[in-house]
Amino acid sequence: MPVGELFNPRSIALVGATDKSGWSISTLTNLRTHGFRGPVHLVNPRGGVVHGEQAHRSLSDIPGQVDLAYVMVPTTAVLTVLREGAKLGIRHYVILTAGFGETGPEGAALETEIVDFARENDLTVLGPNGNGFINAAADVTPYGLPIPSPLLRGSVGVVLQSGALASSVLGFAQARNVGISLLTSMGNESLVTVTDVIDYLVDDPATKAIALFLESVRDPAAFSRAARRALLAGKPIVALKIGRSRLASRTAQAHTGALVGDDNVIDAAFRQLGVVRVRSLEDLIITAGLLAEVGPLPGPRIGVVTPSGGASEIIADRAEDEGLELPAFAPETVARLREIVPAFGTVQNPLDVTGYVLIDRTLLGRALEAVTADPGVDAVMLLSDLPRVAPPDPAPVYATYSASAKRIAEAPMPVVVVSNVLTDVTEFGRDVQRQAGFPYVAGGIEHGMHAIGAAVRWGRAYRAAVATGGAAPARAAVSAPVVETATGVWAEHRAAALLSSAGIPVVPGELVHDEESAVAAAVGFGYPVVLKAAAEGLGHKSDIGGVRLGLSDARDVDRAYREVVAAAAAVPGAGRVGALVQPQRGGGVELLVGVVRDPAWGLTLAVGLGGIWVEALRDTALRVLPVDAAEVRRALDELRGAALLRGARGAEPADLDAVAEVVARVAALAESLGDDLESLEINPLLVRGSHVEALDALITWRG
Repeated sequence: MPVGELFNPRSIALVGATDKSGWSISTLTNLRTHGFRGPVHLVNPRGGVVHGEQAHRSLSDIPGQVDLAYVMVPTTAVLTVLREGAKLGIRHYVILTAGFGETGPEGAALETEIVDFARENDLTVLGPNGNGFINAAADVTPYGLPIPSPLLRGSVGVVLQSGALASSVLGFAQARNVGISLLTSMGNESLVTVTDVIDYLVDDPATKAIALFLESVRDPAAFSRAARRALLAGKPIVALKIGRSRLASRTAQAHTGALVGDDNVIDAAFRQLGVVRVRSLEDLIITAGLLAEVGPLPGPRIGVVTPSGGASEIIADRAEDEGLELPAFAPETVARLREIVPAFGTVQNPLDVTGYVLIDRTLLGRALEAVTADPGVDAVMLLSDLPRVAPPDPAPVYATYSASAKRIAEAPMPVVVVSNVLTDVTEFGRDVQRQAGFPYVAGGIEHGMHAIGAAVRWGRAYRAAVATGGAAPARAAVSAPVVETATGVWAEHRAAALLSSAGIPVVPGELVHDEESAVAAAVGFGYPVVLKAAAEGLGHKSDIGGVRLGLSDARDVDRAYREVVAAAAAVPGAGRVGALVQPQRGGGVELLVGVVRDPAWGLTLAVGLGGIWVEALRDTALRVLPVDAAEVRRALDELRGAALLRGARGAEPADLDAVAEVVARVAALAESLGDDLESLEINPLLVRGSHVEALDALITWRG
């Protein structure tokens, strides 16, 4: 839904204005004191004087056109206002009033009436149950809570699925000198959605970064489309998504379900979409502020210039947490720094220029100039606080910060300024920053290092998106098998046949129903062999004692057959029971490859260390489908156990390209099976050098 006209009205009516309402008082005060230049009309059914101004009895009494109606009437009167406004040609509404879908069935029915009427009459509605918005870039502030002064105008767009937190977020942004372009409180999202606002901000020239507070992603497909647009446009999205789930399993059978929880899927989806996920409101604003200032950082190699040895050690620790590198300075940089840093200082990265900065105010700036010329770093972090209290003679302070600002502006690489701790920027500090042209200062080493790491990761995602034109990954080519009865749980023998028909390498096997056939199959494969119970609906065979390994002769096979069949027959509803005979495989690394259907995001791939330890180790990387082999390679590299695949302790390294191709083919097969598929799992997928082979498989169908 286009929302440009909603956020840029030329005239506003406050419907339900009354001296008894703090919402009404705040909204009018915000419009009057923060620059709105159009007419503001007050509407109260009794007329008279409201907030010291003459009020109209209805929208119909207002002379001239109204672009936006800000509705504060009782719940049951909202639809009446919309009906009157629609007749008058008013197309845009903010509904502050609560008492709709958030309260239960009766409120939901009222909200449905509003939605139906708005759609029939082509109305744009923000809310209900929201505070409105602050379009700081255009000086339009129909917002129901007090706006602290000064309202800082800047380039961060803020979208919140919370009314109560909006003012706190705004206050923190202003305390850290982060200017906003637009802030909107979404309310119930009955018509205007988070996605609609993201689309607006992507096209808004005043916005450089987008900050989201999300309780839910209501339409993952629409969100994904908008996020890809933002990424290609070079506008980073930073999101604080709450509501982590401990959902243990999506299906009763697949291991994958225990590994793919709601929050893990959202992590994977955000990573693939280039959305930076943070865990606190502070990180939301600080990271968005940094990305709006510096954009994508070109790489993870960071040079650090500080006036503190202790801070250098904290930075080194946090750099490792964030996956950042602190490379040694080049010899020419070291030589230059030795001419600058006092003799009692140590020239290394991170660089502590020592407390001599209190004597030589040029020391930090000159060291910064040397480090930004180093060919081995991608960006430089400068530890510098804004001044808090004006000295008797502030002129030297302004001069020092102006000189540093000039060096930063002329540096051949990005310079990120971070303060020691998270404190409010004072009025004096704000004035120094403004007059000196000093850049944004990320608040505190903890949050600043997180923001730098996010800028590096987002830069990587942005460059990849630009290189591919934002195209979705190409699916592996598989022939969609014909599935006639897609119900229940397909045990291994049936699942393996489906995998094999799609060109996925599967260990050979023979389904047998008596001891003699089992022995004959074992002889055909050659000893040693494996015997597994086989029956429709039978999932975890090991849990019931239905697997025998390393069988080396006919007597072993005969006894194992009777044991696994008896174990399976004891399972309620097992039906006809037999056994699957396979050649024994050994060596290599065992992986889990599973695809499970997330109720919101759809089919999701999990790849990780497998075998019997899969749930104990939980070393898994997730991707929302579709994926290609290149994306699978990146997922494999994320595993804690990736060293095993690379050949740890002299073991044969795996052919990771071959592994990625097989996994991508499994993912493509899962997509080809349609909406009836609940999960498809291979555990384990044996990897030994270039040999890749599924040793066990399970498929669960919805219903």
